[in-house]
Amino acid sequence: MRPQQFEPLLEMVGDRLGIDWEGCVGPLTPNRPDVTCHVPIIHGCDLMCTFCIIPYRRGRQVSRPIPEVALEVETLVSRGVKEVTLLGQTVDAYGYDLPDQPNLADLFTRLNDIDGIERIRFLTSHPKFMTQEIIQAVADLPKVCEHINLPVQAGDDGILDEMRRQYSRAEYVDLVGRIREAMPEVALNTDIIVGFPGETEEQFQQTLDLLSELRLDKVHCAAYSTRPGTIASRTMEDAVPEAEKTSRRQRVDRLQEEIQTEINARLVGRYEEILVEGRRRGKWQGRTRSHKLVFFEDEAYRKGEMVTVKIERSSPWSLQGSLAVKAKFLTP
Repeated sequence: MRPQQFEPLLEMVGDRLGIDWEGCVGPLTPNRPDVTCHVPIIHGCDLMCTFCIIPYRRGRQVSRPIPEVALEVETLVSRGVKEVTLLGQTVDAYGYDLPDQPNLADLFTRLNDIDGIERIRFLTSHPKFMTQEIIQAVADLPKVCEHINLPVQAGDDGILDEMRRQYSRAEYVDLVGRIREAMPEVALNTDIIVGFPGETEEQFQQTLDLLSELRLDKVHCAAYSTRPGTIASRTMEDAVPEAEKTSRRQRVDRLQEEIQTEINARLVGRYEEILVEGRRRGKWQGRTRSHKLVFFEDEAYRKGEMVTVKIERSSPWSLQGSLAVKAKFLTP
């Protein structure tokens, strides 16, 4: 029984005690959620990336029906949530396992109509499933944020094949181009694995070159480590020395710090709409639609409000600004 499958356990208890649970138990929704909240829409994964243990631990993909997800979001809104992040190991594969085969764009459209929800985010996407319909829905629907996490994992086609990622470097570059054409202000994040079994210096350089070319907003870089039970652990030798893995990760991090410094500096002087999430070290903090972390000072209580902040300073990791206009809620 997978972690999300509590219904069979309830059925066993009900059979033993003579209790009929029908209609009594709904989704496990937090009673006191924060301003932002995660909402799983897919459990499991049908892909078999050689480095990943998820399909073995969580089973095959199971999508939640749109009405069920919508009910959970409506419940969260009634408890004060302003922003939801839809979760799935391959979130853009949503729905193909359901009887009527809705897709992520259909779910976005339904949730966009819910009164009181200000922002909708989603992660993690897989390049194979990021269709033009999904891209256009993100571009067109006002509550869906222009922020896409799109892991590439490597910039070399040979390594991508060994990982079983099911796309090429050229296909990923084309996808990024189509996303940016539809949404010029989009923020794109990615994941990178360095030191994958057999990765040469030349293959790693392909990853650095890809990051230099695409200049993405954020990169999460991890050094490969063997996970027992994965295809890679059974069929590939973890031959890249640990010191070399560390060096490659640091090179990615240094490059990305330069890129983020450049990207964030371009935001200085702009006015950004921020959802205020709380206080930290005497300042209010929140995020832009593109998920940039912003700090500003104000004496009033602002948590849960949408405010406009003028960006005055930048760093690779966050932005500093001042409250520009009176706080306002954005939902009509």
